Amino acid sequence: MNNSEKSIEMLFGKAEDYGKTTVELFKLKAIDKTSDIISSLAVKLVIIIVIALFSLSINIGVALWIGELLGKSYYGFFIVAGFYAIAVSVIYAFRIQCIKSPIRDAIINQMLQQKTL
Repeated sequence: MNNSEKSIEMLFGKAEDYGKTTVELFKLKAIDKTSDIISSLAVKLVIIIVIALFSLSINIGVALWIGELLGKSYYGFFIVAGFYAIAVSVIYAFRIQCIKSPIRDAIINQMLQQKTL
């Protein structure tokens, strides 16, 4: 019986080691996936900031140019603001199809994407 008790103890020890290793592997995979998603979002955020600053500069230039053409600089700003009011209305009307669904799908795809080494 002593031999079978040792075998059972070894089996339980190996099962415990396997369980600990599985939990550790899950943690490492979760950390890897989380860091991958956060780094992707950080890159996209930097790109969005650069595009926003570029767009702001272009919009100020266009507003001043239109204002110069019309004789009053504030006319240009009103026209540019009106353009954005119309754009926001269109975007709001199609926000789920154009913004929410693609972002949701991209995040889900990135989370489910398997890395191949």
